[in-house]
Amino acid sequence: MISSERQETGAVSAMAARMRASLPSFREVLFGAPVWGVVMALSALVALYLRNGAETSHLYSILVLFFLGGLVSWPFALLLGRFGAIGRGRETRFAAFFLCLTLCTIAITAVLFALDYRIFYARWHAPFGTGLWAYQFAFTSASAIYQFIVMGIRLYLPIGFAALALASLWLTWRTPEQQR
Repeated sequence: MISSERQETGAVSAMAARMRASLPSFREVLFGAPVWGVVMALSALVALYLRNGAETSHLYSILVLFFLGGLVSWPFALLLGRFGAIGRGRETRFAAFFLCLTLCTIAITAVLFALDYRIFYARWHAPFGTGLWAYQFAFTSASAIYQFIVMGIRLYLPIGFAALALASLWLTWRTPEQQR
């Protein structure tokens, strides 16, 4: 009984130490987040240009959305990627960064899109705090996230995918291998 409690305490402290080691520095966030945001906005611009010459009345709002999605997602992706990559082999580190950059960037951009979507439809929703409002909020947000996944993810191709691979390689190279 006592040894299992010690094991749990040891596992928790090891997890906390791993999380502390995963924290990105202020400098990495300060410089990396805007760069990732610009690359994601550039990805959307190139995709829109290739599709229709970037002739859309919402070009600037789309670029701002993708920039903010990249900007906000970078610190989370870096933290989670490092958490999965510390002490692992090269392939595992690459996979951790690739997965975390992909999921964090898409998820945060989709949530920002859902918030913007919600603001537009708020005028037709029930008063704040009611049961109907919660229902409308949940399903409006879910619809917006679905719509982003169906129509917005393609704006990450082809530039975003290449940038994702390069960023993952760079982060893999910067994270030390397991010391045995």
